[in-house]
Amino acid sequence: MTASVARGFYRAGYPEIYDLVMRHRGRDHTAEAATLARMVRRRNPAAASLLDVACGTGLHLEHLRTHFAPVTGVDLSAEMLARAGARVPDVALHEGDMRELDLAAVFDVVVCLFAVPHLRGVAELERTVARLAAHLTPGGVLAVEPWYTPETFVPGYVARDMVQEQDRVVVRLSHSTWLDGARDRIRMTVHQAYADPDAGIRHDTATTELTLFRPEHFAAAFARAGLAAAHVTAPPFRWGLWIARPAGAR
Repeated sequence: MTASVARGFYRAGYPEIYDLVMRHRGRDHTAEAATLARMVRRRNPAAASLLDVACGTGLHLEHLRTHFAPVTGVDLSAEMLARAGARVPDVALHEGDMRELDLAAVFDVVVCLFAVPHLRGVAELERTVARLAAHLTPGGVLAVEPWYTPETFVPGYVARDMVQEQDRVVVRLSHSTWLDGARDRIRMTVHQAYADPDAGIRHDTATTELTLFRPEHFAAAFARAGLAAAHVTAPPFRWGLWIARPAGAR
């Protein structure tokens, strides 16, 4: 997550709603963690330590810790980390920007799931991948989740979520379109309404900008960081995963 995102889209109070919606959106975090573990151990059977970059509220960390130990999380949002800490109180968590990541430690596995669209272009992607690579052990494995490409994006796309948990209801609507004529940047506007017995009905609207990276952008970023990488299909990850290792790793 970038600083502009933390100040705007993931504003104060939003991580609680984000967590509620993401838990009901249909992503199988248990299965995704198991898939990541299989992908990693095919390449490095002895992999143990793991770093989850842009870990958010810990939805993946909760399950990744059943496959790896120790696990560590990092996110730019202190409020996101607070919720992650409540979910996985035994996990080390750090506040930090993935573009400038420097934990003075290395890990057998580094994962970055649904975060790179928040980067503001190829230069930030290359800088981020370089920082992730710097946190790998010599035989380590890096897994990065991509998103839509400019060719697969549908301008004007509308999405909706409706979540009810006990007496609390959240309705989330989003609309995405090209950003000011760009062909690799989009603007997503999200409107959310919340209802619960104590606070009644509230609503707000927020906007964020996202980048649509092409496969060649990822490939170049990994190569520049000294990594050998490939994009692989990895159900249940909808867009697959980029799996990378230090060049020459066995």
